[in-house]
Amino acid sequence: MPLPKLRIYNRQKAHAIPLPWLRRIGKAALPGCLAALKSPDAPLALLEEIEITIVDDADIARVHGDFLDDPTPTDVITFHHGEILISADTALRQGSDHGQPLDHEVALYLVHGLMHLAGWDDHEAEEAQEMARIQEAVLKGAVEKVAAK
Repeated sequence: MPLPKLRIYNRQKAHAIPLPWLRRIGKAALPGCLAALKSPDAPLALLEEIEITIVDDADIARVHGDFLDDPTPTDVITFHHGEILISADTALRQGSDHGQPLDHEVALYLVHGLMHLAGWDDHEAEEAQEMARIQEAVLKGAVEKVAAK
């Protein structure tokens, strides 16, 4: 199965985002996310391209309100047509709460979005725990692979 092409954009200005590193992490994470497909027709199995855009809280809150009827900021929003939005502001806050730097938290959200495209849902506690376990393993493997190069 060919890997989808990742396009990553930074559309916020408040926080420095290491885009080349993040692209390498995303590319390294794709095989693990594809291996974790919930079904063969999950969006990730069918997409040729995935667009990941890093935005601020105001932008993600607007999209959250427009599409999910919740006008508050959130960490990541994934659309099945292959679009992932990540809030850098939320990543900074939540990363600080968990002792993680911004770049690691953004990478976690990227993998989280890919897991949603792989068919995973985090609305039920049991599936959310399994999803978190897999995404942490995928992220760890991707970081190790990128660091080894």
